Amino acid sequence: METLRMSPNERRRLTVMCQVQSGKLRLGKASELLALSYRQVKRVWARYRLEGDGGLVHRLRGRASNHRGSVKLRKRVLARYVKEYGDYGPTLAAECLAEEGLEVGVETLRQWLKAAGLWSGQRRARAHRRRRARKEQFGELVQMDGSHHDWFEGRRGWAVLMVMIDDATGRVDAQFFEEETLTAAQTMFRDYALKHGFPQAIYVDRAGIYRSDREPTEAEILAGKEPQTQFGRGMQELGVRLILARSPQAKGRVERMNGTLQDRLVKALRRRKISDLTSANRFLEEEFLEPFNAKFGVAPAAAADLHRAVPPELDLLRVLSVQEERVVQNDWTVRWKNAYLQLPRASQAEPRVSVQPGAQVQVCEQLDGGVRVFAGDRELIWSVTRSEPSRPRRPVPQRNGPPKSNQGSKPSATHPWRKLSVSAAASPPPPAAAFGVVAVCSASVATLPALRKPPPPREVLEPNPRGHF
Repeated sequence: METLRMSPNERRRLTVMCQVQSGKLRLGKASELLALSYRQVKRVWARYRLEGDGGLVHRLRGRASNHRGSVKLRKRVLARYVKEYGDYGPTLAAECLAEEGLEVGVETLRQWLKAAGLWSGQRRARAHRRRRARKEQFGELVQMDGSHHDWFEGRRGWAVLMVMIDDATGRVDAQFFEEETLTAAQTMFRDYALKHGFPQAIYVDRAGIYRSDREPTEAEILAGKEPQTQFGRGMQELGVRLILARSPQAKGRVERMNGTLQDRLVKALRRRKISDLTSANRFLEEEFLEPFNAKFGVAPAAAADLHRAVPPELDLLRVLSVQEERVVQNDWTVRWKNAYLQLPRASQAEPRVSVQPGAQVQVCEQLDGGVRVFAGDRELIWSVTRSEPSRPRRPVPQRNGPPKSNQGSKPSATHPWRKLSVSAAASPPPPAAAFGVVAVCSASVATLPALRKPPPPREVLEPNPRGHF
């Protein structure tokens, strides 16, 4: 007996045609039940009477679709995908294949890859948070984060990509650095400000370069201020609100963008065979970011731009620097990083170019490495008198992976802690009799160490009645 496969719609037609054949339904009522025209129902009834149940099966069952792509094109696309784009998703692979002249739709390519066993649809995790709505205006909020990743796929060590994304438009600015340091964050913000202006607020994580864990000083307590990092102080001076996220989901826009860049940018660097930071930053600025923003950027809800232009009189290099207070010594020198900065001595002829010993000055180390000394708003000239030799530092090995945690690790057998525990367990406890405590001990008294005799009392001389000793 032959098995006939039918769709739910075809089985419903079979049920209605059986009712028509038994005389329980007329063709007019059948057209209403099947939502077909009367003429179409007559054709379906004629095929059923002629061919039986098989006449209700769709005529294209088992035949190739008229909209199917070329077999030669499919073979070429799959061969090219296996050779060059094996780890690409269907969307990105379709874009790259289109650049080579192999035009194919994204959904078509996805179905081809699934049929060939080269792609399996990944089910997204269930969202447990409600996404925050975008800001309405360009420059109202930017999110910044450092993405640690093997961007060059072993062609060099790991690097960090500092990413800044506008919340309203999704526009991305990015730059490669060796590590996510204060210099990298300040440099990224400076370049962004010189290009677009100062945003109203910036959203970052709670890393040490953005959040301070130290206790407030007496001056900060009296002024009602919280401890700040160098980056936080710079944002306060520039009038940019610094927002610290309490979870990665809070700044999910830049986190998701990091994932997109770790897919697309890595493959773009691979195609260009780029393996150094200088060439990578040049590629970002000249070739990658502009078409990337044009493709993934969105129009803001409001057309206004809330970026504030950088004032020409603003000393941006001083604001975005490492600033610390120092006290002028009696020889008019200031200590800074294992060196002594000689300031000009005070004179009556030029009292404004120097300060008195004991006064506080501000030392600023800029992003370019230059050091400047200020007394209030006045910049002081200085020269290096001498420097102490610094201790040689051990070379830090280049990291080839993400930072690892030592939580849950056990100390080795030769660890000093284990030696202390073994020696403490092997040494006998102090004799209880020495402290006047009666204790039961199996060892003899003769085996206990002899107690040290107390020193004899000192002889005190009686005073002479005449007042002399």
